[in-house]
Amino acid sequence: MAKLRKPCRFSVVLFLVLVFLCSGWHANAETEYISAAGDPGMRRDSLRLAIESWNQCNEVGKEVPHMGSPRAADCFDIYKASPQSNEKNCSICNMLPYTLVHRVTEADNKLGVGDPFLGVQPDALFNVDLYAAEKELYLGSKCEVEDKPNPWQFWMIMLKSGNMDTSAAMCPKNGYKVGPFGPDNGFPCFGKGCMNQPLIYHDYTTLQGPNRTTLKGRFYGSWDLNADLSKGSVGNISYHSVDWKKEIGRGSWVFHHVLRTSIKYPWLMLYFRSDATQGVSGGYHYPTRGMSKIIPGSPNFKVRFTLNVIKGGGPNSQFYLLDIGSCWKNNGQNCDGNVTSDVTRYSEMIINPNITSWCQPDHLGICPPYHTFPNGTRVLRNDTAHFPYAAYHLYCSPGNADHLEMPYTLCDPYSNPQSQEILQILPHPVWGEYGYPTSQGEGWIGDQRTWELDVGRLSQSLYFYQDPGSPPARRQWRSIDLGAEIFKDPDQVAEWTVSDFDILVSKQ
Repeated sequence: MAKLRKPCRFSVVLFLVLVFLCSGWHANAETEYISAAGDPGMRRDSLRLAIESWNQCNEVGKEVPHMGSPRAADCFDIYKASPQSNEKNCSICNMLPYTLVHRVTEADNKLGVGDPFLGVQPDALFNVDLYAAEKELYLGSKCEVEDKPNPWQFWMIMLKSGNMDTSAAMCPKNGYKVGPFGPDNGFPCFGKGCMNQPLIYHDYTTLQGPNRTTLKGRFYGSWDLNADLSKGSVGNISYHSVDWKKEIGRGSWVFHHVLRTSIKYPWLMLYFRSDATQGVSGGYHYPTRGMSKIIPGSPNFKVRFTLNVIKGGGPNSQFYLLDIGSCWKNNGQNCDGNVTSDVTRYSEMIINPNITSWCQPDHLGICPPYHTFPNGTRVLRNDTAHFPYAAYHLYCSPGNADHLEMPYTLCDPYSNPQSQEILQILPHPVWGEYGYPTSQGEGWIGDQRTWELDVGRLSQSLYFYQDPGSPPARRQWRSIDLGAEIFKDPDQVAEWTVSDFDILVSKQ
């Protein structure tokens, strides 16, 4: 009889080793990322930048005399002078080596309600709110850059005032029109006209420096309409300023921000945003324009930028290392512009060390119902031994949700055109795996850093309300921004710079 052959253990072991190595290679291979921003890292010399302003409920309400609709842009292309083929020397090429061609004129930026422009819809021409939205689309068309997979338009500077005149009935409540009410101590207002838009002045980008190779420009102004800005930010006046600077062919643009509150305007916001290039952005019900040519979705994207906080804005400055905004309905469906059923969703990391946790074991109504750790473990907010209360400043629920878990706190129903849901987090070790600050003071004054935040994974783990049994919403973040919200605190100044901003999405 032929003898039975024993299995070759060496071959079996080798096979298993190869399987393990191949499996391990796939598991550990680095994910490949591409930029979702039209201007990756802010390195493009030919700048695309815009500014917008809103009142408390993200409308215009009324234009400021001689300012036009509160939308403006600074978009230009840069060209290098070169001699003609029949010229050996070109003296003007040496004197003026570069030239800028601005795509948006002063007349464009000064357009106000009633002024026609190409593409404006008839119903928007004499409606200040619709007109501003249409003007943004128009400016976007003049700034647009063709690209793959989508064209893009500009970085966006956003101004907003928290003043609200409750007797004027200008702001809806969770999307529904309401009549006058109040007075309400929750909202500052010095009287009629307190919801005005700010003065916005513009120094167009020009070539400066001894060799004319430094690009500089600025937007600035004040909500105090009688302010004399020729003297600078003197006296108790509100103030906003964003200036930008770059050396041609070198490094990133550096955007320098200043925001100051006053007695009349104690609640002000200034953000630097990358918004969706088409459709709506976080917080709006109008089509917008922006820098994000790919809309990042959880969990597969990161955000990288350099932040230098120079002045913090006082003890009530909710300075956002990052703020992400999107919109979906409580049943998980995409928003469609119906302000009574749409819900804006925000998550914000506050790095001002003066801001502490309001979420406490004896105040569960301002905590999210649960926390999810990076390994997927979920802990309920009433688990006092394991829930990381100090990681949360506050959580508030959308006012149009029908199945909220008791106890709960509703978000401000007036400050967006639709209901909103807000989750504000603080530096804490539970966020360390995502690259976020783990202790108070990180990234604050004197601690300039370049951050690379795994925003996609973090945002996938965060709690957001949905109706029981509804399919999970697709979490796509149509606005990603950073900056300061000085909350009802007059005579405070926040100052900071941003550079190297980029949004990286997985190719998978």
